[in-house]
Amino acid sequence: MSEFTVLETEEDVAEAGAKAIAQALREGSRTLVLAGGTTPARCYELLADMKVDWARVTVLFGDERCVPPDHPDSNYRMARETLLDKVAPATVYRMPAELGPDEGAAEYESTIKALMPLDVVVLGVGEDGHTASLFPGHPLLKAKGLVAGIRNSPKPPPERVTLTLPAIQSARLVIILATGAGKAQAVAMAKRQQVPSGMIAGARWLIDRAAAGS
Repeated sequence: MSEFTVLETEEDVAEAGAKAIAQALREGSRTLVLAGGTTPARCYELLADMKVDWARVTVLFGDERCVPPDHPDSNYRMARETLLDKVAPATVYRMPAELGPDEGAAEYESTIKALMPLDVVVLGVGEDGHTASLFPGHPLLKAKGLVAGIRNSPKPPPERVTLTLPAIQSARLVIILATGAGKAQAVAMAKRQQVPSGMIAGARWLIDRAAAGS
């Protein structure tokens, strides 16, 4: 069963997420998978100021839009600006999604395969309950590999690269951040395992009161 911790505010969620990541890295986790999104971005800003031996950490990504790495929609660009430029991890493996969904996924597959199982995976949640670029009812949920390309994302841009459900499910620690009243329905559906974000057994959810529907 997943664990749901309800905190007061969005800032509390970002701070709790940063502390959980920092603790895992201090305790020996070596791979950290980052997500895009507003709440993760604030989490990374706070994490950048915490004491972590980044020279021992390898950073990866859970999904990426098929855009150049300096594009406003790039998850890598957001992570670089909020965290990576400030802490200098040992290695950063960016998803080469600008190559397109198929080639980008194929290139990243070998990177992920060499580092399995992943230690810490950070995820956000969409209002529809999607996480990474795994959307409700999408055929990609049945993908068997570790990384997959998507051409028909229900949320723009349509072309993306994402870790698959098996890659995420096998991680040692999955932290899911959800804030705001707009996420309340997604959280409720996740608790019933009706959406992709609810299909990760043992995930540690950090949510604010608004997302908890209270």
